[in-house]
Amino acid sequence: MESAQRIVLITGSSRGIGAETARVLAARGDHVIVNYREKRKRAEVIAAEIGAAGGSASTAGADIAAADSARALIDGVADRFGRIDVLVLNASGGLERGARPDYAMALNRDAQTRLVRLALPHMPSGGRIVFVTSHQAHFHGRKPVPADYAPIAASKRAGEDALREMIPELAERGIELRVVSGDMIDGTTIVLLLERRDPDAVAARKDHGDLPTIEQFAVAVAEATTGTAESGHTVYVGGADYLDAEVLPPVSAGP
Repeated sequence: MESAQRIVLITGSSRGIGAETARVLAARGDHVIVNYREKRKRAEVIAAEIGAAGGSASTAGADIAAADSARALIDGVADRFGRIDVLVLNASGGLERGARPDYAMALNRDAQTRLVRLALPHMPSGGRIVFVTSHQAHFHGRKPVPADYAPIAASKRAGEDALREMIPELAERGIELRVVSGDMIDGTTIVLLLERRDPDAVAARKDHGDLPTIEQFAVAVAEATTGTAESGHTVYVGGADYLDAEVLPPVSAGP
């Protein structure tokens, strides 16, 4: 690893959007840390694929919803690399079978803000935090949400709001926040789970056009780690029907 490389920690990146974001950023020259909760082998495969393609990657296991595990994750990255240039908050959940009633809020709000606070002392000026969310969550309270997804939407919206409240504190450290919001992303685990529980909800989204792919959304997340915009800027990917100019403020277009 070259010292000039950015150190990028991506939560929940052993599959799906997180894994593809890791591939994109590694191909652009960053060292990516593939975080996983349980699937160590799968994370190691992603890191090995990145290395075989000429990129730089490592793995780090942690359950970010558990305070001690989250602290160990950040301390481990800081001890090994000395800093965290970019933190991509990709991990989320709440539709898992058997999840406790408060799990969605514990993961999608509390774990996100705790991880940021743990990472801040190790992030240099110019650092970037990217929060990955969905239109169903970002527009929660202004647009309809499938019933089965409502707890996730509410908790992710709460997480986004909590992070936005931190913008002044981040600015004092020279760190910026970006939000990337997408329509249902074709092929992701959460869409597959929702399709089993409420197939009509997924079909309704597809009636508005093709859903964005994991690859398209990952590129948008990767782009959010660079570029210039005000802290808190949101990039939207897919779901043009959500972006109703009559009821919503002007927005940026996703790729």
